[in-house]
Amino acid sequence: MKIGIVSDIHDRRDHLAGALAQLKSMDVLFCLGDLCSPFIMRDMVAGFAKDIHVVFGNNDGDPYRILEGAAEGGNARRKIRIHPELAEITLAGKRFALNHYNTIGRALARSGLYDVVCFGHNHVHQIERTGDTIVINPGEIMGGIHGTPTYAVYDTGTHEADIFTLDGNRV
Repeated sequence: MKIGIVSDIHDRRDHLAGALAQLKSMDVLFCLGDLCSPFIMRDMVAGFAKDIHVVFGNNDGDPYRILEGAAEGGNARRKIRIHPELAEITLAGKRFALNHYNTIGRALARSGLYDVVCFGHNHVHQIERTGDTIVINPGEIMGGIHGTPTYAVYDTGTHEADIFTLDGNRV
């Protein structure tokens, strides 16, 4: 199973559309917060046809309408789940923790309870290992802090992840 991972969109609809075009073959999409405006959830639902899991970030100011956007896309073929601060998910035999904040994400990784911990918030793309746990920060879709929009792809079969730019190049 391949999982696309995005974070820190900050209303950049154009960058989100580019990332979703690259991620369309993924089995699941994780969004680690800072969508910002509710229309970003609608864009995500329209641009990705499979299951989506989202955790809120510190800039998601209208959670009710983000939830409305998610509800519009759920159906019998796919799930769209909004998790408040922490998502604990098991997929393809791997235990995932999703959180927006890098400090909390690193603490979750040190716990040893998860195979994969994903977080965003600081806009710095990074893949590292803490014991047997792979830690993934996909960077920012926004592209305004570090200049290059990035996303991550994790493969449950190989237990490996990569970071990509919007043009599909590996970082």
